[in-house]
Amino acid sequence: MSEPSLQHAGINLGGTENHPDAYAESGIFGFWVFLMSDAVIFALLFAVYGTALAATAGGPTPASEFKLDAALAETLLLLTSSLTIGLTVLAMKYDRTRRPVLAWMGVTLLLGVTFLAMEGHDFATMFAHGAYPTRSAFLSAFFALVPLHGIHVLAGCVWMLVAAAQILAYGFDARVRINILRLSLFWHFLDVIWVAILSVVYLQAHLP
Repeated sequence: MSEPSLQHAGINLGGTENHPDAYAESGIFGFWVFLMSDAVIFALLFAVYGTALAATAGGPTPASEFKLDAALAETLLLLTSSLTIGLTVLAMKYDRTRRPVLAWMGVTLLLGVTFLAMEGHDFATMFAHGAYPTRSAFLSAFFALVPLHGIHVLAGCVWMLVAAAQILAYGFDARVRINILRLSLFWHFLDVIWVAILSVVYLQAHLP
């Protein structure tokens, strides 16, 4: 009996395209478990932020520190990057050559780095106003939640560099394809978390 080929429904990892391989399915399922555990961490931080929202200790408030135009621009960057990482996976599935996959991944990386630069500028502006994590419970909760998302985006950017190196070294073997699919899921997850941050943190700060 021949060894089963690595496959995943919707991405065609190898062999025939009719029957997804159980090994690949379990690998993707395991990554979903990781994402759900990460979601629990963010949910707890959202809860902490909600309880500390009014605890400003006479210091900077959400309305005074959060700039909605910058947050919306950052949202546009991440939502666009969600499209480009999806196009990366589609190029891997249908084109099966390195150039379009690396090109779309490069665009996604550029958008991610731009997002981090804008977010870093936002934090620097807050620090200039005296809005440090130790200033109040509200700021402590904010800097526990939002920069953690930024660290995840940074990890995703590093992951893209590693994935690009793997493509150049090994081509599109089954394991590289599975890793890129995991990267895509991770990046979409970060976009969902950011939309939640935009709603709970930035938009709520400017409600009448």
